[in-house]
Amino acid sequence: QREEKGSIMLSLRCESDKANPLRGCESRFLEVTIMVKAIVGANWGDEGKGKITDVLAERSDVVVRFQGGANAGHTIINNYGKFALHLLPSGVFHQNIANIIGPGVALDIEKLLAEYDSVVQRGVPKPKLYISDRAQVMMPYHVDFDRFEEERLGKAGFGSTKSGIAPFYGDKYLKIGIQVCQIYDEEILRQRLSSAVEQKNVTLANLYHKPPIDLEALIAHVRDLGERIRPMVID
Repeated sequence: QREEKGSIMLSLRCESDKANPLRGCESRFLEVTIMVKAIVGANWGDEGKGKITDVLAERSDVVVRFQGGANAGHTIINNYGKFALHLLPSGVFHQNIANIIGPGVALDIEKLLAEYDSVVQRGVPKPKLYISDRAQVMMPYHVDFDRFEEERLGKAGFGSTKSGIAPFYGDKYLKIGIQVCQIYDEEILRQRLSSAVEQKNVTLANLYHKPPIDLEALIAHVRDLGERIRPMVID
């Protein structure tokens, strides 16, 4: 038999009594700590993942947001009020927890920092927030391309939230995205952004009929964002 209490699994095992075989068996409890709990939605969202994470966070040391972007929200109601989190892990309301933005997240740095400041301004103690240096960064052109494509498709559009999610993941799997760690190497950042922007500008000119991306302005913008999150970045 097994019974779960918090993060402890109680396992009831029946063992024979070697000293007295006629006695039958004796019951012994073993305590085994459940190290990792994964919360995964299988219903296209709105299953209550954020609320469950918030409840389990009370008995956790680390809460990791491992994928997804700012296009969806997790509503949490607690002593501080009602919050709709889009990028922050749901453990930010517990001061003993390390909250981590994992490598699978579509990291919109500006939205993350705005959300962090908003939570703190409402009386929540500053959360322990860390960002994986392998997380990939949402670029301004991802949001633009999402919007341009919906405009181009018109009535045949997909109903995108226009948060840049599809273009972001497209670049990730095409291996032309930018990881957080690459922001801090000026040569690598320039090389990768130059290559990506060259492709984007061809599409902007010939498909969307929009102005080209200013590479130098983009590099300066991304480096500035990198400095703002530098204290949170971890390996």
